[in-house]
Amino acid sequence: MTEPESKTTEEEMSFVTHLLELRDRLLRMVLSIIALFLVLYFFSNELYAYISEPLLKYMPKGSKMAAIDVASPFLTPFKLSIVASIFLAMPYILYQLWGFIAPGLYSHERKMAAPLVMVSSLLFYCGMLFAYYVVFPLVFVFLAGQAIEGVAYMPDIARYLDFVLTLFFAFGVAFQVPIATIVVVWMGMTTPEKLLGKRPFIIVGAFVIGMLLTPPDFISQTLLAVPMWLLFELGVIFSRFYVPKKDEEDEEDEEIEENQIGAGLAATATASAASSADHEEDEFEHTNDSGHQEYDPADDQEQLSDEEMDAEMDRIEAEFAEMEAEDDDGGTGDNLGDEPVDEDKPKKPDSE
Repeated sequence: MTEPESKTTEEEMSFVTHLLELRDRLLRMVLSIIALFLVLYFFSNELYAYISEPLLKYMPKGSKMAAIDVASPFLTPFKLSIVASIFLAMPYILYQLWGFIAPGLYSHERKMAAPLVMVSSLLFYCGMLFAYYVVFPLVFVFLAGQAIEGVAYMPDIARYLDFVLTLFFAFGVAFQVPIATIVVVWMGMTTPEKLLGKRPFIIVGAFVIGMLLTPPDFISQTLLAVPMWLLFELGVIFSRFYVPKKDEEDEEDEEIEENQIGAGLAATATASAASSADHEEDEFEHTNDSGHQEYDPADDQEQLSDEEMDAEMDRIEAEFAEMEAEDDDGGTGDNLGDEPVDEDKPKKPDSE
């Protein structure tokens, strides 16, 4: 087997190995969710009663929740058990994801990412608890107080579950703002000072996100936007400890590079000085005793380009051709300085 074929085989084996590892970890995640679901499903009614307690507490006397759909009494607790299983299995799911990603990270990246993953899970649960114990009572007091006289207030159990899960997810994600702030600063995308300069935009963005993620009531929107803003401020404070700093090796490399650049500049300056000295020495050698510089055709050839040299040669050939033409018309060509001979003119008598 040739060397390129062996390398290709190794790369394919490595890719297949990663796929097998990913499959095993995904299977563990699914099995953990199924195991938790089998336990929680037996307590699904009690779990739904716990979730609906904030609403039942503030509903008008004598009113109850309703099940509009035929299969709602079965599907609603079933859905709640599945979602609760996923939420409870989230730390184990993140652990499996971390086990798959960690080998591809550097040591300093692993040291930074592991605490962030743990804190991220904790903040997600804190967001859910904040929604249940702080937001739900205020929202349901407001909504129950808006009931119209003569209209029975009987929320549907399926729609109530969707409402609750939406708020749980929204506040769980909103409580990730400090982690996102720390990550963007750690990656060098921005600085804490720049983030503080954009505080007005962050506040407006928090209220816009609260409007999109929460039901159409200003209480839940405000209760989501204000914690997001405060968590942003908290993230900016902690992000100052995660500002990327230059390592000692990087500083040494920069010093070496600067020294190399300085040495290169010095060598260039020395070479230019030596070149100028040689040029002056050549000019001195071409100067005669009377102080006049002798003509050296090589100097002109060095200074003239190829086009100029061709033009000069053409000029010289043209002058030489003109001289030959004059010789052919007026003389024999042997003595260029003699006068032309006139045969009709009488010859002078020879002197005795």
